[in-house]
Amino acid sequence: MFSIILALLAQNPANHVALGDSAGLMHPDVALRHYQVALAIDSLSYEANWKAARAIADVAKQIQGNDDSLKHRRDSLYSVGRGYAGRAIRADSTRADGHYALSMVLGRLSRTKGSKERVRYAKIIFDEATRAVQIDSNHDNAHHVLGAWHAEVKRLSGLQRFFAKALFGGGFMSVANWDDAVKHLETAVRIAPKHIYHRLELAEVYTDLGRYSKAREQLQVIATLPVADVMDPQYKKDAADLLADIKNEKDET
Repeated sequence: MFSIILALLAQNPANHVALGDSAGLMHPDVALRHYQVALAIDSLSYEANWKAARAIADVAKQIQGNDDSLKHRRDSLYSVGRGYAGRAIRADSTRADGHYALSMVLGRLSRTKGSKERVRYAKIIFDEATRAVQIDSNHDNAHHVLGAWHAEVKRLSGLQRFFAKALFGGGFMSVANWDDAVKHLETAVRIAPKHIYHRLELAEVYTDLGRYSKAREQLQVIATLPVADVMDPQYKKDAADLLADIKNEKDET
């Protein structure tokens, strides 16, 4: 009887999703394996799909470097994650996490692509992250994606934006602005104040705008925060490096 109960439990995808959740953000490879087992049992599980997308992106983002083999491995993982996120949305388009997962995975994937693909992805990233915050105004990660989107587009040169519009139909990118970059990232920090990456991205935007005092405030807080994500040690180092770079800068605005 006990073996039958164990077998039944093993066939319940919710149990494997729970095991994946328990692995936490510090062990995305372990979490991913559990979510994939859940998907092998029920490929249409909303929870397993969007969480698998997040976990596989967290595995991929640890692959550093520009060697062709590394880029191929990283892109392959993000592409699989895109599939998971898309399936989550098809399973339930009324919930925010699937839309967020797709915007996040494509945001990371687009960084290694050519101009035409990056413009095409940019529209989807913006639309999906916007949909996520429309569904859940307190979705800090979706706010982060939107803030980063506005900042990344504004960091493009005028010439790059011109060619995106003229050659690839990227006219929608004209909606990007620094105020929304700040607004969304400040919202992400307000909702999740212990999230290191939110504060680092916000500090980088403040630096772009010459608001060095505000940037230093964020970077100094980062040094006090506990590590909660597998990339947090790297983010803490990046924050310390940026703080050293701007320690004597005077505010421009």
